[in-house]
Amino acid sequence: MRGSLGLALGLAACLAALGTWAPAGAEGVAAATLLRRQRVEPLPGGLDQVLLLNDNNPELIRGEGILLSSFNGRRGWAGRPLGVPEAHLDVPLVGPFEVFSHHVFAGKADSLDSTLWLAVVGAPRGPVPVTVQLRRGATALSQATASGQAAAPFLPLPTLMAQQATQPVWSGPGSRVATELLLGNPGPNPELASRWLLPPGRLTTLLALPLPVRGLDPLLNGRNLQLRLASEAPVDLAVLAAFGPNDTPPGDAVWSRILDGPLSAKEHQPSPRGAPGPMVYSRVSGVQVGSTWKGRITDPGSPVLAASRAPISWPIASLEKGSLGTGQVQTAALKVLYPGTAWAAHGNYGVTYVLSLPLRNDTAAPVTLQLALESPLKHDQPLGGLRFRQTPGPAVMFRGTVEVAGLDGIGGAPVGRQSFHLVQRSGQQGPALGTVSLAPGQQRQLEVRLIYPADATPPQVLSLLPLGSLPGGATVKQSPSSPATAP
Repeated sequence: MRGSLGLALGLAACLAALGTWAPAGAEGVAAATLLRRQRVEPLPGGLDQVLLLNDNNPELIRGEGILLSSFNGRRGWAGRPLGVPEAHLDVPLVGPFEVFSHHVFAGKADSLDSTLWLAVVGAPRGPVPVTVQLRRGATALSQATASGQAAAPFLPLPTLMAQQATQPVWSGPGSRVATELLLGNPGPNPELASRWLLPPGRLTTLLALPLPVRGLDPLLNGRNLQLRLASEAPVDLAVLAAFGPNDTPPGDAVWSRILDGPLSAKEHQPSPRGAPGPMVYSRVSGVQVGSTWKGRITDPGSPVLAASRAPISWPIASLEKGSLGTGQVQTAALKVLYPGTAWAAHGNYGVTYVLSLPLRNDTAAPVTLQLALESPLKHDQPLGGLRFRQTPGPAVMFRGTVEVAGLDGIGGAPVGRQSFHLVQRSGQQGPALGTVSLAPGQQRQLEVRLIYPADATPPQVLSLLPLGSLPGGATVKQSPSSPATAP
């Protein structure tokens, strides 16, 4: 029974996350809902131009194959065309770029201890060696089956927990990877090197990571991987899947064979862009443009945000038919993609949000406001506010970490960076991350950072609300970490 609870929860989480890629609005609106009257405005700022290899289709891998490749299939990597040229997207990578990969493996039908290996392989585009540097990276399984494997079971955590430097909190591999990247890895990951030298004329294996199911009940495991890389000259990368021994990754010859073969089967045919009616988003398999959203939230034409405008919210990861009435779609565009996969990076998985709020009390009285990340029910047309469930639904919409600087500390003085792990359910208001207390005319800068984690379901909102607006009272109660939440 080892790992059965975590994996059962993980399976439920994966199935819940699939709701993001089902028809838009399919969750319906329960009778016990409330409309919170308030402003909902587009999030200022925008995405950068950094390329991100987004490898999330198929989520459930059933066999060997090419998951995603930036190679030129007709030129190849050794002076000859690759076996299936259309399996390659032909996008050279140079300077800073990123890789996001998220997959699940349910074992082979004829085995109880099979292992699927995921590899990132690469080669230079030119005739000279090229160094690829790891700027930052993290990876985790849903469940470890051997020592040395980073893992994060889907633990049933409270809604809000303060992150502790000595004992970080996470639930699920997407939550762990996003948390580690956001806050800094607690230490070197033995599964990730710091740099690779790619000689010309040969294929180099940068990573080979297992997706094992040995000893697990049910036979199900997942892996999330995010790499921030930099290349001094154009290179090609591919993410490949191959079966192999439990404890030894396949050799270079196997990866060369896989790269010369067909593309993996894809899941969830998407609705055509602009099609009326319910929308099937599908999952992403392509190269997206944009890895970081930076924004300064102020009033129009002003350098500050007036406190009197609360209650007010801004979407996080808004998408087609899910703009919360703002008309804003934050989804990263895809430079290239495979047929039968999402035509945009719906959900912005792996995207970093860096937001500043230069808040000013423009009233004649002291004010105290609450800051929250929330999961309202998805809608597209303006409602005059946001719709929530009076009792949040069972589906988890967001599990990940938010970092905030500038909230009230002891005595109301602003404090530096604080980090909170959230588990948000469908239609859930709050809870408050903290408060901001300002005298008349006083200003304070708030800073908010998060990495949109895998297994979340967009959109969320960042909300600035009058004190007492959220259920559960006016003060934030931070649950202490416990050994049960440790990795």
